[in-house]
Amino acid sequence: MGSSAGEVIGVKDGEGDCAEWVFPAAPDAVRTARSLVRRTLGEWRLDSVGDIAALLVSELVTNALRHATGPIGVRLVRGPAPAAPAAPAAGGDGADGVLLVEVSDPLPDPPRERVARPDDEDGRGLQLVASAARRWGTRPGEAGKTVWFELALPR
Repeated sequence: MGSSAGEVIGVKDGEGDCAEWVFPAAPDAVRTARSLVRRTLGEWRLDSVGDIAALLVSELVTNALRHATGPIGVRLVRGPAPAAPAAPAAGGDGADGVLLVEVSDPLPDPPRERVARPDDEDGRGLQLVASAARRWGTRPGEAGKTVWFELALPR
């Protein structure tokens, strides 16, 4: 990693269709995660979803920094579209693949989606994820939780 990537405390970068990093719970983790997501998606020729993926990763890493004190994991997985989604998803039409993005932190409590008032300075991250992603959710981990979302990849 070059110095522009910031501090990364663990990395499995560019193994085919999966890339993952672990960041210290430090303010520059947001910028570093955003930069690595954009770079990786560019290498995968998925620039069309680079901006939205980087934005949503920024929101989720910011949430993790705000509430957790341990390392933050970010994982990208490129894969085929599911054969039969359980329910029609916004933006899912015309896609031949899915980008799964996961952000993990050591806090076991699931995030709570809330409605932010117009003058609130925070509280919109999960709303943004819910509106922009094909699907999203949370799951408990061995230590903590993972918040994930899917973006449909264009043909």
